[in-house]
Amino acid sequence: MKAQDEKPKKIHVKTGDTVKVIAGNERGKTGRIVSVKTNVNKVVVEGVNLVTKHNKPSAKSPNGGITKMEAPIHASNVMLVDASGTATRTGRKADENGKLQRYSKKSGGIL
Repeated sequence: MKAQDEKPKKIHVKTGDTVKVIAGNERGKTGRIVSVKTNVNKVVVEGVNLVTKHNKPSAKSPNGGITKMEAPIHASNVMLVDASGTATRTGRKADENGKLQRYSKKSGGIL
């Protein structure tokens, strides 16, 4: 009940970012973020953490079947990959207009 009342937390990655998994069974794999679930602090990465889903027969698929789909992983287990292809921590700094931009702490470049 408490988790629904709290404000969603800010996550260091966003949809469309390329990330590298740094912990868990899928460690070392890279992929693009498909969706971000801020209320539970999880992300869904394309091609990573595939699980088997059993589908009951329905009007759409009369035979049912087994499909593979991506399951969410915790946001702390992924690290953003910068333009040079290395995993890096991110920070935020203001540009000349005062707008916050993400930058790579390793290379210093804007992301």
